Amino acid sequence: MNNSIQNLTVLGAGVLGGQIAWHSAYKGKQVVVYDLFDEGLERCKIAHQQYAAIYQKDLGATDEQIEQTRARLRYSTDLADAVGAADLVIEAVPEIPEVKSQVYRDMAPLLPAKCLIATNSSTLLPSQFAEDTGRPANYCALHFANLIWSINLAEIMAHAGTGEHTLRSITRFAIEIGMIPVPVRKPQNGYVINSLLVPLLSAAQTLVTNGVATPVTVDRTYMVMNRGASMGPFGVIDVVGMKTVYDITQYWGSLNQDEQALKNADYIKRHFLDQGKLGLQTGSGYYQYPNPAYADPDFLVEPGLEVIDEIVRLTLPS
Repeated sequence: MNNSIQNLTVLGAGVLGGQIAWHSAYKGKQVVVYDLFDEGLERCKIAHQQYAAIYQKDLGATDEQIEQTRARLRYSTDLADAVGAADLVIEAVPEIPEVKSQVYRDMAPLLPAKCLIATNSSTLLPSQFAEDTGRPANYCALHFANLIWSINLAEIMAHAGTGEHTLRSITRFAIEIGMIPVPVRKPQNGYVINSLLVPLLSAAQTLVTNGVATPVTVDRTYMVMNRGASMGPFGVIDVVGMKTVYDITQYWGSLNQDEQALKNADYIKRHFLDQGKLGLQTGSGYYQYPNPAYADPDFLVEPGLEVIDEIVRLTLPS
């Protein structure tokens, strides 16, 4: 029996949704990208143009492969149209439980009978939304890391009602698009990747929010400690996207009554979201793109005596 998934719909045209869609199309899948707003789809199309250049540079993709990838992609703001022929729907909408639940409830009556559903959430559990999908046995989590073409991990988490056929089919899909499947044996918010990453990013943001260090200082410290790292925590925040980082920080800060987390969320809102700076997606976040300072060969060059005045200025009590 062939359980291969060919027709994919990605719900949500944000940073990671756009990456999943492009990469899956590059690997031969027919893909529909759905977003509620035309503006979201337009941003996604621009990102896909950027990915074309990245795949040619980093993966050696040919012009023909890029054109074939584009031919396998289409975009829609009509939910019924987007999911009507799907073998698999990957949900990548904002990390806000109410939003996810509503999307599932709206989508449930529109899906083909055998369609599988996966959430790309890494902080919320599939058990929270299983009943909203209308097909709990066909539902699990499939979480991707940002920069999917190079950090090719896909975390797979079940809930109590997930069917074995779902896990087999979705694991096969992950392998077919070049991912390394990561089985999560026990449900946990944050899964494996973000159980490691989120505390790091939170600690980094707290250092900046509280005025302990600058973003550049934090990133240099991290990159010196981890020689070979291509970026530090604030470079990662830019890649993940300010909206996602804000949603996660605000949600868990409110849920846990965590005053520091709420301060961090407010900092991101005031300094970035309110100014339209979404990170790598808009070319402006903690760094400026396409040439962020951390990518400069001199970013980690050992300093000379000329830095003394700057070090003293940053160290003196204000």
